[in-house]
Amino acid sequence: MQITDNHIQQLYKFTSQHYVEHYDVQTELVDHLANDIEEIWKENPKLTFEQARNKSFKKFGIFGFMDVVEAKQKQMNKRYRNIIWRFMKEWFSIPKIILTIFCFYFFYLLMTLNIDSTFLSIFMLCLAVLDVYYSIKLNQKAKKKFKSKDKKYLLEDIIFRAGAFSSFIIFSNLFQLSTFLENTTSIIGKSFVATLITIAIIYSYITLIVLPKKADELLQEAYPEYKLVKNL
Repeated sequence: MQITDNHIQQLYKFTSQHYVEHYDVQTELVDHLANDIEEIWKENPKLTFEQARNKSFKKFGIFGFMDVVEAKQKQMNKRYRNIIWRFMKEWFSIPKIILTIFCFYFFYLLMTLNIDSTFLSIFMLCLAVLDVYYSIKLNQKAKKKFKSKDKKYLLEDIIFRAGAFSSFIIFSNLFQLSTFLENTTSIIGKSFVATLITIAIIYSYITLIVLPKKADELLQEAYPEYKLVKNL
């Protein structure tokens, strides 16, 4: 016996029923299950499709597909970090390096004005609120995007969800830097704070604005079949 197109569709449904929601992970599992089922049939051709499928599924252990899902998540999280690093490096080349230096110098001057720490806290909080606004906006866009499509990719989910979450975590703590500034008057300390703020702004801009806009391009890099699936 051989796997048919109908069997393939049943396997996709089977992986979905076992809490595998991303199409790329489902495809990897379906391919593995299909090949294994055909091997099982060679040994015991009398088994039905469901029996052979269940026998193959048992090989994944008591946690089912969870180990595969976790491994894939680690893989895509690493790819996502590499993508961020790639875009971050662009900010340290001409002409963006000029904007980066200007941003750093602006915050450094702000540190040297010896203004009240309350003002600094409020200023940092405003940056955090702005970041939260864009994070919420991105989450809403993600919900709308995923609701309107049948196939969702893991990297796509990370771009639209993990980016907003990590950016929010970074900026939600930035306004606390004013406490550090109260205890330092050194050039190094103030330069350190200005550098942190500059990097946080660049990071948030990349994760909240740049990457979502380039999502299709990044997905085509990661998944050669993405463009074909998207046009179906």
